[in-house]
Amino acid sequence: MINRRTLLQSSVAASAAILARARMAAAQAPQHTGHGTHTTAAPVGTGKLTKGRAVAGEGYTPVVMPNGSTLPFEKKAGVKVFHLTAEPVKHVIAPGLEIEAWGYNGSTPGPLIECVEGDKVRIYVTNKLPEPTSTHWHGVILPNGMDGVAGLTQRSIPVGETFKYEFTMTKAGTFMYHPHFDEMTQIALGMVGMIVVHPKQRPARRVRDYSLMAHEWMIPIGAKRPDPMAMSDFNVLTFNSKAFPATEPLVAELGDLVRIRIGNLGPMDHHPIHLHGYAFEVTETDGGPVPRSARRPETTTLVPVGAVRVIELVADNPGDWAFHCHMTHHVMNQMGHDTPNLVGANTQGLDARVGRVVPGYMTMGSTGMGDMHKMQLPANSISMLGGDGPFGLIDMGGMFTVLKVRKQIGDQDPGWYQHPAGTVAGKASADDLARDGIKT
Repeated sequence: MINRRTLLQSSVAASAAILARARMAAAQAPQHTGHGTHTTAAPVGTGKLTKGRAVAGEGYTPVVMPNGSTLPFEKKAGVKVFHLTAEPVKHVIAPGLEIEAWGYNGSTPGPLIECVEGDKVRIYVTNKLPEPTSTHWHGVILPNGMDGVAGLTQRSIPVGETFKYEFTMTKAGTFMYHPHFDEMTQIALGMVGMIVVHPKQRPARRVRDYSLMAHEWMIPIGAKRPDPMAMSDFNVLTFNSKAFPATEPLVAELGDLVRIRIGNLGPMDHHPIHLHGYAFEVTETDGGPVPRSARRPETTTLVPVGAVRVIELVADNPGDWAFHCHMTHHVMNQMGHDTPNLVGANTQGLDARVGRVVPGYMTMGSTGMGDMHKMQLPANSISMLGGDGPFGLIDMGGMFTVLKVRKQIGDQDPGWYQHPAGTVAGKASADDLARDGIKT
């Protein structure tokens, strides 16, 4: 039970700690103009739409990796040759938060590797990290010596060296790649990537095909380096290493088959991924296709750690549909969890009293969390950052994006959905209430 004494003690202690950390971080962090004061909302997406990498002579529809890219290859004597470079990268998770991560070819996640069932591939991996690494081809069936487990199936790749992996993609599917040396550190810092192996036979209908990698990070307020030691209190959740509102939307035209390939190489958490406005089927895992007899309609599917789930639907319901992890703390940005629960507490007059001891004190959360978007924070932090929506603030963050379905889609973000008259929820009139006998 909270009484005035414990409320005051816990509030002062928590506020003092928060302010102390914020001031210390602000003093130590590089100053970026405009980021020292917390921004309530930022534009949603980038305005542009990422395109898949079309390759002359290839019959597949290229997969789109929103906010990402696809790894190019060259053909040498019938072999597709790829080159990955493991290296430190600077990465912007959302406006106001830049991190020092590790990744591949200048990005986290690494670029999408795309090929066709039956392809012989040769993948060079160059190590520009400050420690050894290796690369495991998660879910791919291959010779044991190409599996990429340092110490078990190969030597680790020393700093500055390049190793060669060569094998045949014997089955179509959606797979992943990641280190198998010091995985705790290297994966936590962003060294993850997706692989799509297309079937030899091209699908008969047009497909909007997307690849999303779910990830979780612990990034202390004001810091740039994610903490690889974190085991539970992750405060930044991402799709393709972007947190909403920086996540690029998925788009489709009415009648399109939409396929979304979701991978999860986060350190600890499974993710119940939910789509509004549609039911879908899970058609594939990283183990292979799901037989039609085993499929069922879903609106949410759990994507476990170390797994892939591929979902499909037909775009027949126009609108802007939320697509997100349904763990509520996974759709917030840099939310802290070490402060007391003040929801429902009577804090009248508390700010003025505590402010005499802790200058700048502000009681947070006594009426809920909605007003916490007004907090001031140090540089390089995005706590409670939301997006500018068509009806005001979209107070979401983290692992959240939007599926935009329209009659026609061009090369640019189509903007917000224009709702037909009479189809948007609004304030009930007195006549409405009286007609239906609603008393408030």
